Amino acid sequence: MAKAIMIQGAGSNVGKSMLVAGIARALTARGYKVAPFKPQNMSNNAAVSADGGEIGRAQALQARACGLPPHTDMNPVLLKPETDIGAQVVVQGKRIATLKARDYGKMKATLMPAVLQSFHRLAQDVDFIIIEGAGSPAEINLRSGDIANMGFAEAANVPVVLIGDIDRGGVIAQLVGTHTVLPVEDRDRIKAFAVNKFRGDVSLFQDGASAISDMTGWADLGTIPWFSAAHRLPAEDIMDIASSGDGPIKIIVPRLSRIANFDDLDPLAAEPNVRIEIIEAGRPLPLDGDLILLLGTKSTISDLADLRAQGWDIDIQAHLRRGGHILGICGGYQMLGKWIEDPQGIEGRAGRHAGLGLLDVTTVMSPTKRLAEVTAIDKDTGTRLSAYEIHIGRTQGPDSVQAWLDIDGRPEGASAQNGRIKGCYLHGLFAADDFRHSYLSQFGLTDPHVNFEAGVDDTLDALATHIETHMDIDHLIALAKTV
Repeated sequence: MAKAIMIQGAGSNVGKSMLVAGIARALTARGYKVAPFKPQNMSNNAAVSADGGEIGRAQALQARACGLPPHTDMNPVLLKPETDIGAQVVVQGKRIATLKARDYGKMKATLMPAVLQSFHRLAQDVDFIIIEGAGSPAEINLRSGDIANMGFAEAANVPVVLIGDIDRGGVIAQLVGTHTVLPVEDRDRIKAFAVNKFRGDVSLFQDGASAISDMTGWADLGTIPWFSAAHRLPAEDIMDIASSGDGPIKIIVPRLSRIANFDDLDPLAAEPNVRIEIIEAGRPLPLDGDLILLLGTKSTISDLADLRAQGWDIDIQAHLRRGGHILGICGGYQMLGKWIEDPQGIEGRAGRHAGLGLLDVTTVMSPTKRLAEVTAIDKDTGTRLSAYEIHIGRTQGPDSVQAWLDIDGRPEGASAQNGRIKGCYLHGLFAADDFRHSYLSQFGLTDPHVNFEAGVDDTLDALATHIETHMDIDHLIALAKTV
C-alpha cells in the first residue's frame, strides 16, 4: 500500500511544484516507485497525458521526475481560465463545462468523488504519492467544499507539510499566520514546515526557524536555498515567464492576456545564442527581431482584439516589411488567418471575426477538442519531431496547400508563399533538438545546439540533490501515512 504526504503552501508561487518534482526525483532515486498528485490545478499551460486527456504542465514534469508517463489521475481537476471571472473545467482529462467562478464554487464539492477515485487508483500501483496543494489553506473563505488543500487532506486522511517563501519576505508571518487562522482540525494536520527560496547563508535563519517551530509546534524540515537552475525546468505559472538571454537571434513574444502553453519557449530560451523578449501590454513590438512568435491562447478571439488594441497588428506588418518572420502556434496560428468563425459562440458572442489576414486560411471553432500526441516531419528539412495538439477549432484554406509539416501523411499547418509566415497546431515542436536547430539556422544559428531533453533530466537530478542536501527527507518519509 502506498504512503502519501501533502505539500501545501503558505501562499501562491512559493515553489510547491518544483519542490514536489525534486522530492519525487529524490525518492525515485532511493528506489521508491513514486507518483505526483494535484487534486485541483488552475493553469492554461496543459500537457496531453498518456491516456488521451490533459493535465497541468507541472504534473507532467513531476511525472517525468518519477520516471512515469503523465496520466489524468495525477491531476483530476484542471481549471483553464477563459475570462476574468470564468474558466473551463476539465475533470479526469475531459472538459465538462465552462463556469463562472461563483458557479464553480457551488460545483467543486461534487468533484471530490472523482478526485478521490483518481487518488486511490494511483495508490494501487506506487509506493509513495507526493500531493501538491493549490494556493494556500489560509484562504479560509474557500474552505467549504474545498478539494484543493485541507478539504482533500481531510478526505484522504493525509498529513501536510507547509512551505513558506522567504524570498518575498515575511516568511515567519506567512507560516505562523497560517497556523493562527486555520481551524484546529486543519492546523493539526500540518506536521512540519520548510522555508523555500533562501538567498545567502542558511544558518542565519536558524533563529527564525526555531521561532516558527516554537509558535506552531511543527517540525522544521529545513531551509532550502534558492535553486539557481530552476529556469531550466518548464514553467507552469504565467508569473514565471520573462525575457531571457542575450544572444544575437532575437525572438519577440507578445504577452497575450490568455497566453497558454508558453512552455513552448523553454527550449528556445535554453539556446545560448537566442534572446527571448517578452513584450508586455502597453509596449510596442520591437522592429529589430528576427522572429515574432505568437503563442497559444485560451481565448483566441478576445486575445486577437487585445492584440489590435495594443497596436501590435501594425507592428507585425512593419516587422514583415523589414523582412522578419512570424510563426503562430495553436491560437497564434488561428490569429494569422483571414477569418475566425465561431457559429456556436464557444468563445463568447457567436459570429465571424476578421483575423490578421497574413495566411489565407479560415478557422471554424467547434466544441470538440483535439488532444493528441503526434510525430511529425518538417517538410523543409526532413527533420522528425514529437509534439502534441490541444485545441478546439479546425483551420484550412489555400495556404494549407503549403503545409510545412506532415503527420503520418496528413498535412499540418500553413505557410505563406514567401515562406516567412507560418502557422501550425503543434505544441512542443521546439523541444526536438534537430528541428529547433534547423529552424533557427535560417536566422544564423551555427553553433552546436543544446540537448534540451537531456538538460531537463540533468536539472531534475540536480534539484533532487539540492532537496536531499537541504531538506530532511528521512523525516518527511517518516511523517507520510499509508492510504
